[in-house]
Amino acid sequence: MKPLYSNQINRAFTLIELLIVIAVFAIFFALIDFGPPRSVKMKAQRIACVSNLKEMGMAFRLWAGDHDDKYPLSVVVTNGGAMEWFVPGKASVWWQTMSNQLVSPRVLWCPADAKATPASSFATGFGDTNISYFVSLDAAETYPQMIVTGDDNLLVNGRPVQPGILNLRPGTTLAWAKDRHGGVGNIGMADGSAMQVASAGLSSATVLATNGVPTNKVMNGWLIP
Repeated sequence: MKPLYSNQINRAFTLIELLIVIAVFAIFFALIDFGPPRSVKMKAQRIACVSNLKEMGMAFRLWAGDHDDKYPLSVVVTNGGAMEWFVPGKASVWWQTMSNQLVSPRVLWCPADAKATPASSFATGFGDTNISYFVSLDAAETYPQMIVTGDDNLLVNGRPVQPGILNLRPGTTLAWAKDRHGGVGNIGMADGSAMQVASAGLSSATVLATNGVPTNKVMNGWLIP
């Protein structure tokens, strides 16, 4: 018996057809985001930010332990502090005082902060553009619930905060801008802890002085980089 043959003719792709197929696959893969989902990325950034604040909190406590439980602005330069070195609008000078305790300036950069860049050294080229966090000018270890550090993407009375000293007075409305952690933010406390809070939580935290008891005291000034 003679074998049966198909009437169809099998042929290979032409060069043009092959190029078209490659181009289609290239477009397809370009449209696919192989990175983690945005929500996962934002969560990872918030966790890294909280970790930074905890490291800063530990640095504060170590520094205070060597300086009669005082923070840098309460100690004169001759004793290792930063009292005379403080210059409004120059947060980097303040942080350099604690360079031994912080070890790396990268701790001062939040991975969700698109406006700042991480620094590799406190000695070379370190400046306010490498800092993502404000620092309190008046906080003390003896007031454990006072805010010491926090994300600097603040809205003050509805407007973006400006570099320099932010004096918090009664009636000041604080909120987080949404460009960093999606409308929430992170703060570090004088007891070394750190937490994520919404804008309402931030406002409440600014009126806590000691042992979690609210006070009508005019709260501390924050140095904004």
